[in-house]
Amino acid sequence: MGQTRLAICLMGPTASGKTDLAIALTQCLPCDIISVDSSLVYRGMDIGTAKPSVETLRQAPHRLIDIRDPSVPYSAAEFRRDALVEMERIWQAGRIPLLVGGTMLYFKVLRDGMAPLPSADQSVRAQIQAEADKWGWEALHQKLAKNDPVAAAKIHPNNPQRLMRALEVLELTGKPMTEHWQQQAEQENRGAVAPYDFCYFAIASKERAELHRRIEARFHHMLEQGLVQEVKMLYHRGDLNPSMPAIRAVGYRQVWAYLAGELTYEQMVQKAIVATRQLAKRQLTWLRSWPDLNWLDSETENLVGVALKKAGLSQYISG
Repeated sequence: MGQTRLAICLMGPTASGKTDLAIALTQCLPCDIISVDSSLVYRGMDIGTAKPSVETLRQAPHRLIDIRDPSVPYSAAEFRRDALVEMERIWQAGRIPLLVGGTMLYFKVLRDGMAPLPSADQSVRAQIQAEADKWGWEALHQKLAKNDPVAAAKIHPNNPQRLMRALEVLELTGKPMTEHWQQQAEQENRGAVAPYDFCYFAIASKERAELHRRIEARFHHMLEQGLVQEVKMLYHRGDLNPSMPAIRAVGYRQVWAYLAGELTYEQMVQKAIVATRQLAKRQLTWLRSWPDLNWLDSETENLVGVALKKAGLSQYISG
C-alpha cells in the first residue's frame, strides 16, 4: 500500500459499531469522516437511520450527511462524484479520508467506477410500484426474468429496491441491466478506479446471535426515541410515497405501512427487525467477496489498536 494518497474504508453490517470505531480512529489518526450510507444523505431522517447525534457530529463531523430532501433520490453515481470531491478536499488539507458506512454498492462504485445509468424516474417508479401493489413483487420478478434472466437470477424477489431499479432501467433504456453490468465490467478492466490507495476494514460480530441482539435492541431504542413520530412527519408531507428510495429504507417502509393501516404495531416491529437482519446478511455477503479486507470483531477490546496494527497504520498516528 502506498503512502501518498491513503484512504481508509470502514465497512460493516448495520448495528456493528462502525460509527464508534470511526470516531475513535479520528482521535488518533488525522482523519476526516465521509459517510457512505444511502439513507444518511436525507434530511429529516435521523432516528431510523441512526444518524450521529449533534454532539457526535460536533466532535467528529461527517461529510455527505443531510445533503438531500427525501423527495429527491440520490444515486450511486452521485455518491461517487461527491465522495471524490470531498476526498480531494480532505487530502488538500493534509488529512486522510475515512469513509464509513454500510452501503456496499457505494464502496464498490467508488473503488471501480461505474457505467452510466439513467437517473431515477419517479413516474416510471410509480408505475412499477402500482404493478407491484396489484400483482406482487414475485410477478414483477417473473416479468424481469422474461426480459433479463441473468439479472433476475441475481436479484431476489424479496429485494424490491433492486428489482424496481432493474425494471426501471429496462423501461428507460430499452436495454437489460445485464448489458449495463457488462459495460461496468469493461470499465473496471480499463482501470477506471479512484486515484487512492484504499485500506479496507470490516467490523462485525463473529456471533450471528449477537448481531441479531444488537439489531433488535437498536430498533426498540429507535422506537423509544420517536421513530414513529419521525416517519409520521414524512408521511403527512404529501409529496412522498413508498416507491421513493428514502421511504424504502429499512425501518421507514415498515413504519410507513403501519401508518397506512397495512400493518399492526406488533407486525411493524417484527417486520422491521427481520428486514434489518436480512439487510445485515446481504451486507455480510458483499463483504465476504471483498479482497484485501482487514476483519475486526465488534466485541474485541482495544479495537483501534488492533485495527492500526492489522493495517500497518501506526506511522500515521497523530502526535
